[in-house]
Amino acid sequence: MNVCFFNFQLQILNFKLTMQVGIIMGSDSDLPVMQQAADVLKELGITFELTVVSAHRTPLRMVEYASTAKSRGIKVIIAGAGGAAHLPGMVASVTPLPVIGVPIKSSNSIDGWDSVLSILQMPNGIPVATVALNAAKNAGILAATIIGAFDEATGKKIEAYKKKLETDVLAKVEKLKADGWQNSFDE
Repeated sequence: MNVCFFNFQLQILNFKLTMQVGIIMGSDSDLPVMQQAADVLKELGITFELTVVSAHRTPLRMVEYASTAKSRGIKVIIAGAGGAAHLPGMVASVTPLPVIGVPIKSSNSIDGWDSVLSILQMPNGIPVATVALNAAKNAGILAATIIGAFDEATGKKIEAYKKKLETDVLAKVEKLKADGWQNSFDE
């Protein structure tokens, strides 16, 4: 067997897909919400990894994850947390990457406001982009938009995604009109 061909086969076997987005959450109980981010990233063809990283129960794991994310190829981190919701801010404090916080209404939450405010009220110098309560889908779209600002193929996928949203709404307008609901704007 040719040595060059053998080396090429070894390279294929050692190939590891680089993930572009890291999706982390404080507990596996957050998965039903964070799944929304994973689903939209899949739809847009953006690679991601997903795991549990707790700011309170595994702080060393959190620091290691956040501080090595860029060197592992991650471009954006989506961090979901409920209750005191320290994960997004603590991750942002140890990574140069953009962090998107997803406040989650958890079982020990005060209507979710504790999570929203914990993520939203970051001190100057440590920004965390924050989406609405349980809005992991928006976090996925925002992560894709950040990547799309520098990657033309991803940017085109975001444009197509938004165009589909427009088309869907206009179809609903036509359905309302067909059902007899008229308004002066659409005449």
